[in-house]
Parts: sequence; C-alpha cells; structure tokens
Amino acid sequence: MFGKIKEKLSRLAEKLSTLIETREISEKELADILEEFKLDLIESDVAYDVAERITELLKQKLVGSRIPRTENVQVIVRKAFADILRSMLMDPPNISWEIRRKCEKGEPYILMVMGVNGVGKTTSIAKLASYLKEQGISVLLVAADTFRAGAQEQLVKHAEAIGVPVIRAKYGSDPAAVAFDAIQHAKKRKYCVIIIDTAGRMHTDQDLMAELKKISRVVKPDFKLLVIDALTGNDAVEQARVFNEQVGVDGFFLTKTDADAKGGSGISVSLTTGKPIVFVGTGQRYSDIVMFSKEWLIEKIVGSNA
Repeated sequence: MFGKIKEKLSRLAEKLSTLIETREISEKELADILEEFKLDLIESDVAYDVAERITELLKQKLVGSRIPRTENVQVIVRKAFADILRSMLMDPPNISWEIRRKCEKGEPYILMVMGVNGVGKTTSIAKLASYLKEQGISVLLVAADTFRAGAQEQLVKHAEAIGVPVIRAKYGSDPAAVAFDAIQHAKKRKYCVIIIDTAGRMHTDQDLMAELKKISRVVKPDFKLLVIDALTGNDAVEQARVFNEQVGVDGFFLTKTDADAKGGSGISVSLTTGKPIVFVGTGQRYSDIVMFSKEWLIEKIVGSNA
C-alpha cells in the first residue's frame, strides 16, 4: 500500500544526500531533483497540480537549510514530506459521533452513498454498516438502486450476512420516493442511521446525475459519501471533481487500497476537492475498514517517526 510513493521519496533523499557537504542547499541544485520527483509523484497517480504544490512546498522547506553530513537526510526529507501532508490534508469528521448526537435527538442520520459502477460501492456500504453496528449503532440499509438488475439482491445478501435490515422496492420505482419512505420507517422504528445505496453511474451520464440530485434534494442527507476505487488513478480525481460539482460530496470512501501500490489517487481526490477521505477499504472482509486520519496515511507512506 502506497509503496510507489515511499520508493520515490527514498530516491529523492538519496539524491539530496549526494549534494550535502555541511553547506546550504541552493535552489539551483534542488530544481532538477525536485522536477524529477514531481514526475515521480505524477507517475504514482498524484494529480499534476497536487504534485506541483507538494514539490513547491518541499523546495521552500529545503532551500537554504543547513544539514550537517552527520544528519540522516532520509529522516529530514521524510519529516518535511510528512509535515507537508499534515498541512494539506484534512482529518475527517467523526461520523459515529455525529450519528449518535443526532440519534439522541430522536432523528436518524441520513448517509447517502454514491459511486460509479465497479468501484465496490455495495461492499463498502456493507463494511460501513458492519463497522457502525459493532459500535452499537442501529443501522437501516436502503436499496435505492432501482435501475441495475440484481443490485437490490446484492445489497440484501450483504445485509443478511452482517445482520442488518434493508428496505427495498420494485425495480423501476422512483429511488427518491424509496429513500423518503425508508426515512419515515426509520423514524418510527428509531434507527440511528440510514445508509442509502444509490445506482452506480458514470459521472458523464447527465440523466443519472440528475437522479442523484433529486434524491439529495428529497432526503436532504446529513452526509454524501462518494466511493472511489484507488486503482483507477487519475480517473478517480475526475470522478471526485464531477460528483462534487454536480451533486456535492462531503467525503470519500477509498476502496481497494490493499491492491494499490501507487497511492496517489487517494491523496489527490481529497486535495483537489477540499473534501476529506473518511473511510478506507483495506481488504475483502467486512472488518477490513479503517477510519481515515492524516497520521494513518503518513505512517503508511513515511513511517511512524516523521
């Protein structure tokens, strides 16, 4: 996970080590090395403008700094990179706490989940439902994907496996109406959180994007979570941008990170939209879910001492 960025960061530190002889690092000396590092980041699926911002901040931190030969340049460069990530990334809201706070007021927390086909949206919903259930939060799933054949059955199968109820309707039904009715049901039965599964759609499909807008307008979700496949590279950034512009995104669920050796798309979707990664899928089991934090990501890329 994130191995490519780790490798490129180590290579940057090695090149800088050859320059340092107890003297200041000049901007001229750094320019070529950082330009190559920028291309390395882009190769690791970091968006171009994000890679530019990172390398510019690295230049500001390293130009003019005096690093004795006795110092470990690897440590210094890793710490600088970690500090940059800390300054750029957002920590997510504590969804569990927000759910409990609203539930105490007698209202269900409405979580609307979106994503294109194939990103692992339904499995991610099941992981999230299981995660919340383990914390003692009552969960109701809503099969509002009335478009794709088999979508509701897939969600029902997951719901049965983790032991949570699911509301469904006939295929072809208005998904906004399905979600609205489910909310009324949740209020009567005192469920704390409703997780709405919407139809997977390409971000270029205007009709389906309009359907998402309608669902959002009708149910007024507390949080709109976009599921992003870490393996899709720069397309993940484009999906994040379009969904955020068209429907609005409050945060991301990043899937398939266990198979992603690069890691750049996860950083980029957050930094290009200004919205946090909230959850990360780290494997195939329902328990393979991590609540994202900046320090979790920094430890994966840089190590625990940066």
